[in-house]
Amino acid sequence: MHILTAGVDEAGRGPLVGSVFAAAVILPEIFDLPGLTDSKKLSEKKRDALAEMIKNQAVAWHVAAAGPEEIASLNILHATMLAMKRAVDGLAVRPEKIFIDGNRIPEHLNIPAEAVVKGDSKIIEISAASVLAKTARDAEMYALAQRHPQYGFDKHKGYGTKQHLEALEKYGVLPEHRRDFAPVRNLFAQQALF
Repeated sequence: MHILTAGVDEAGRGPLVGSVFAAAVILPEIFDLPGLTDSKKLSEKKRDALAEMIKNQAVAWHVAAAGPEEIASLNILHATMLAMKRAVDGLAVRPEKIFIDGNRIPEHLNIPAEAVVKGDSKIIEISAASVLAKTARDAEMYALAQRHPQYGFDKHKGYGTKQHLEALEKYGVLPEHRRDFAPVRNLFAQQALF
């Protein structure tokens, strides 16, 4: 008998802007997802194609997020755990077991769960979740790039690249920036002085 297993992964812990996303995915016993692996090892085009295939074939899937305000009030680790819990809670089908990428398990899942270091390259359900979380995170960055093209979010995806730091310096801190992350916090403090 097939055990309904969910994989959970996050995307967007390190960037200076935007939400941290998490996805939970339950795959059927038989599925066809050629090339599925850790989202970081896939091209954007392949991730996007796989994301649609995962959504079409999954028994259930859900993507959730914790925004910059939650990241600031909880810290990035706890905000990530919150997004993961929201992703699991949002599943239309309750899994019997959950595998979570990393070394921590969100509290209050009320479902047997196991943390798996590098799980996104070991457990196919986590790989699927990594793809959905990453594509959702990228979509947020593309939307932000539409509103604020001068920051280059479509290129650096919010990470602290030279281009992003220069844009922060030139154009200032946006409401979507994570004010508790050092480069943003330092610039925000400077802006507050003027």
